[in-house]
Amino acid sequence: MKNLSLQNIKTLKSVKESVILVERLRIFICNFATETIQYKTMELIKDKKFGGERPLFACHDLRLENVTITDGESGIKQCQNMEAYDCKFYGKYPWWHVDKSYIENCYFALGSRSAIWYSNDMVMKNSRIDGPKFFREMNNLELENVEITDADETFWKVNGIKLKNVKLHGGTYPFMFSENIYVDGLESDSKYVFQYCKNVEIHHANILTKDSFWECENVTVYDSVLDGEYLAWHSKNVRLVNCHLAGEQLLCYTQNLVLENCTIDPMCDRMFEYSTVEADIKGHIENIKNPTSGHIIADSIGSITIDENVRQPNNCVIEVRK
Repeated sequence: MKNLSLQNIKTLKSVKESVILVERLRIFICNFATETIQYKTMELIKDKKFGGERPLFACHDLRLENVTITDGESGIKQCQNMEAYDCKFYGKYPWWHVDKSYIENCYFALGSRSAIWYSNDMVMKNSRIDGPKFFREMNNLELENVEITDADETFWKVNGIKLKNVKLHGGTYPFMFSENIYVDGLESDSKYVFQYCKNVEIHHANILTKDSFWECENVTVYDSVLDGEYLAWHSKNVRLVNCHLAGEQLLCYTQNLVLENCTIDPMCDRMFEYSTVEADIKGHIENIKNPTSGHIIADSIGSITIDENVRQPNNCVIEVRK
């Protein structure tokens, strides 16, 4: 009787395992069938020109190769699941309200201003943009090896930006009001970059402008050059690691500021005014003025200004490394 019970247990266990295996197989087949039903072969348009107003309105599952959008408006609008390769865009507003798109080796001319707005889940690679006011009111934008020659008012109110090896030239206020930004490789001489941004992580950047990172929150910058006066004023939770800083009156009115192994240009003065700061500076810093609290250490310090206008608690420890 005991042996029979053990055999029954083994049989029941085997049946249970078989049921689980069959159920897993059923789920796999159902998922595969669903994906197969949902998959659609993309329609191809190649070596064509389109002009006028809304020539490709409300298209979906469309691949464009060597297509030119000439003068006109809203060439591609209210579309979904679009791809563009080796295409040229000359008309105004050529890519609005487009969800899920991939763009590679494309050119956007000066006349294609305000070209890409209100579009989500976009990847752009190996492309050039000469028009201003690109990328606004978007979610999930990824750029790689892209050059923007007029970055005026570009990347406004974008949630989820990922940039790799991107160049920005000219224009003002790129990245205004954007958040959740990751950058690896950025060259920019555009004015007033990264203002009113949140959750920003930057690696290997060379940024030349004043007023960068103004009134931002949760910013970390690694291995970069930040050259321009009034860096990160009125910002919170700013961390700079292995960076070189240049410009006047840097990092003032900044709360929860951290510098790790950073170097400071000899011409910098009046740094850290009214900031709470933890700074480990490699080399010399010329002038420190009225930090509110924290700890600053450097290899050498030119001068320290603590006057009657310092804010309380006025307990920042400033010292030369021994």
